[in-house]
Amino acid sequence: MALRIGIIGITGRMGQLLAREVEAVGAILVGGTIRPGSAAQSGITILADADALFAASDAVIDFSHAHAASTHAAAAARAQKAFILGSSGLSTAEEAAVAEAAQHAPIVYAANFAPGVNIMFAIAERMAAALPPEQYDAEIVEMHHRQKVDAPSGTAIGLGRAVARGRGTTLEAAGRESGRDGHNGARGTGTIGFAALRGGQVVGEHTLIFAAGSEHITLGHRSFDRASYAVGAVRAAHWAAAQPAGLYDMKDVLGIG
Repeated sequence: MALRIGIIGITGRMGQLLAREVEAVGAILVGGTIRPGSAAQSGITILADADALFAASDAVIDFSHAHAASTHAAAAARAQKAFILGSSGLSTAEEAAVAEAAQHAPIVYAANFAPGVNIMFAIAERMAAALPPEQYDAEIVEMHHRQKVDAPSGTAIGLGRAVARGRGTTLEAAGRESGRDGHNGARGTGTIGFAALRGGQVVGEHTLIFAAGSEHITLGHRSFDRASYAVGAVRAAHWAAAQPAGLYDMKDVLGIG
């Protein structure tokens, strides 16, 4: 039986891409929710709220806004249905709420759903494990369209966390350096640097640099079309619908964890 998939924010830019991908793979597009005051589109079923959407679906995909993530995760927990969360910029408290909801529903929460980016995360972790932080400084540079409101991007933070894991620590413990301006001292050993660029309509560019005194190693990924995120998210929905409650990421979906 075809999987029934619902989309939060179905009339938004990502919502429309997700809707097309759901239908392209032969799944059933149940419909979605829209922001209050937004105009519905012809031929799209609009449900009243997240609870109604989860009740009608086997899996729900959400690329809307960070501030709504905990509310939507709670709805997933009540329905015990699969939830695919692609919103970026979640606070520590919001991430904790998502983890709590995952005790009752399978939730895939990822910094980026493009398969290539998740391969990059895996490679970054292995590189970091092989390159001592005392000799190799890790710097992450990202660029996105001028409308993006959070920085660094969720993908950049995901890269930083991958580097930290490879070094046997956490991003918080290693320390972040960003927004350098003026005379703020030398770079800290073992810290992870971030630089965020905004302009034009760049879909997403991420570069990880390991810089030593005698060599630089660069790992990069460039997105040309947001459709890659939709492909990964719909793949995650099919995978998560068959899993028990728990908090997963794209490494689990791709089998590279």
